[in-house]
Amino acid sequence: MYTNNAFPYHYWRQGAAGPFYWPVQQYGWNGQPSAYDIPQNGWDARPQWEWKDYGGRPFVINIEQAAKYNRNYRTAIWTGKHLQVTLMSIDVGADIGLEVHPETDQFIRIEQGQGVVQMGKNRDQLDFVENVYENSAIMIPAGTWHNVTNTGNIPLKLYSIYAPPEHPFGTIQRTRAEAMLQHQ
Repeated sequence: MYTNNAFPYHYWRQGAAGPFYWPVQQYGWNGQPSAYDIPQNGWDARPQWEWKDYGGRPFVINIEQAAKYNRNYRTAIWTGKHLQVTLMSIDVGADIGLEVHPETDQFIRIEQGQGVVQMGKNRDQLDFVENVYENSAIMIPAGTWHNVTNTGNIPLKLYSIYAPPEHPFGTIQRTRAEAMLQHQ
């Protein structure tokens, strides 16, 4: 079994006689099985870690899996002095919300789902429009208005890198409504 103090895994192999867990403790984030607990390729390394900000110290993570397992609208997983990494889950038909970061460049990578990204020099002229899918990378220059909308039929799972950090250390927002209240 592979372990990392900050991000331990347990491995699951679907065999002919049924699933095997090493070690057997729990599966699912709340101890209950879910659709996310079914492996696509017979092996599944389910993360068993706390949803918190590990910034300010060395940290290694399987970012693809973390993004796919995140069910919060926004979870800051690493906030440093010059960089921040957040995970996001955007509900079907929802969007991130039109925003601009005057002093911050942003990188977004789509890990699951599909959507559309819009960008422009002002909020009323979003003349850059692109469809985005799993494995799409979006680069947003500082001062550019932007929005990402989920156009698929499953939650849009992504991670975002801000340089410099955009959100307070430890930010966890379970819903977009919660994020909007905290932003006021």
